[in-house]
Amino acid sequence: MSVPTSNRRTQALSLLERLEPSAPERVAQNLDEFHDDATEILLGFAFTDVVAREGISLHTREMLTIAMLAAMGTAPGQLEFHMRAALNTGVTREEIVEIVLQVAVYAGIPASMNAITAAKSAFTSV
Repeated sequence: MSVPTSNRRTQALSLLERLEPSAPERVAQNLDEFHDDATEILLGFAFTDVVAREGISLHTREMLTIAMLAAMGTAPGQLEFHMRAALNTGVTREEIVEIVLQVAVYAGIPASMNAITAAKSAFTSV
């Protein structure tokens, strides 16, 4: 399978590498196996069109992402990934703990408990 390479794809994978150095190859392979355009469409939108925008630092975006994923409660793999990514962008463990506690107030104890599981895993892998 020959996957097309575009500037948008390259930019997205470059930003993903900043978040977690081992992620781009693994994520692109997974998406490319699904469809030739999946990396371009999904990561291009997420990381090139939105996350790379100026106005909010990557550090702050990762904290917001943790809060939203934790509140959703339906994306444990992505939550753990973004907790590791947040740590890689300078977010502290203490800040992640505070986010998870805040989630308990506004999204409920079950969402917070799931986020605690993800945080414990992320903390041991970074």
